[in-house]
Amino acid sequence: MIYILILLALFILELLYFRVADRFNIIDKPNERSSHTMITLRGGGIIFYLGALVYFFLSGFQYPWFFLGLTLMTVVSFMDDIFTLSNKIRLLIHFSSVLLMAYQLDVFEMPWYFLLITFVVVVGVINAYNFMDGINGITACYSLAVGGLLMLVNSEVGFVAQDLLAYTMLGVLVFTFFNFRTKAKCFAGDVGSVAIAYILLFALGALIIKTGNLLYFLFLTIYGIDAVWTIIRRLYLRENIFEAHRSHLYQFLGNEAGVNKLLISFLYGVIQFLIGLAVIHFADKDITTRWIFALVLLGGLSILYLVIKTWVIRRYFRVEKITLKA
Repeated sequence: MIYILILLALFILELLYFRVADRFNIIDKPNERSSHTMITLRGGGIIFYLGALVYFFLSGFQYPWFFLGLTLMTVVSFMDDIFTLSNKIRLLIHFSSVLLMAYQLDVFEMPWYFLLITFVVVVGVINAYNFMDGINGITACYSLAVGGLLMLVNSEVGFVAQDLLAYTMLGVLVFTFFNFRTKAKCFAGDVGSVAIAYILLFALGALIIKTGNLLYFLFLTIYGIDAVWTIIRRLYLRENIFEAHRSHLYQFLGNEAGVNKLLISFLYGVIQFLIGLAVIHFADKDITTRWIFALVLLGGLSILYLVIKTWVIRRYFRVEKITLKA
């Protein structure tokens, strides 16, 4: 019953946010790098933070350092959705938030290099998660997949409060209702993609620290493959990897190849969930088996990814050039 009440409360909060966004013109206008063609409300992903915040209050303020870091990330990302912030300010907040997460996870009690690894991984994944938020439904579907996998493992391992994940996923469900449409009511915005990435990374970090099993990083396989290979390609083409673009595979499929964007988002989530189930199966195996599984999975998916992306680029960009010349 409590979950239904919270779901309704978050639904109402999202509607209230829409009124605020409309009142203060917090919108996303399409440009040449966009995958949408209509002006849409931005920042609807703030509901992810609100879902987690509900848990924070109802739990008696559990995980205070994590929530302080999450709040800092959310505030600076929301401000960045409204007007462009200085990179120095964003970097400072990201650095502070990672330190707060690390403190909550007791990383400071580990060897010093664990803190460095934590910083690189968290900042890298958060930025990748943000860059991957480019078509309707992809953040919603992928977050439901990863959150669902974490909840599944958590029911057995108990590495974090289950309601933190549950309330956050209720927020994702509310967002999905408004975003998983051909004509979305809202986009997640930086505030949404950054907040959900921070929450999921906190839970994933707690899981890995408790089990000592790095295989669980593969809960982020699909985003990782697309993000890493896209960065490599852009570096090869001598492009600025920090500039906005639409050269991920899912963007090529949706924009150039004309594949239904909601189908792409759905498949990204479903494939990641199926991979996650395989990860859970292999997580209890010996370390050699786990390594073989990880290498075969990443190698096989990388080859498949590169074959599909190369085919799309050669076929559809060649057609585009021929059309322009004609």
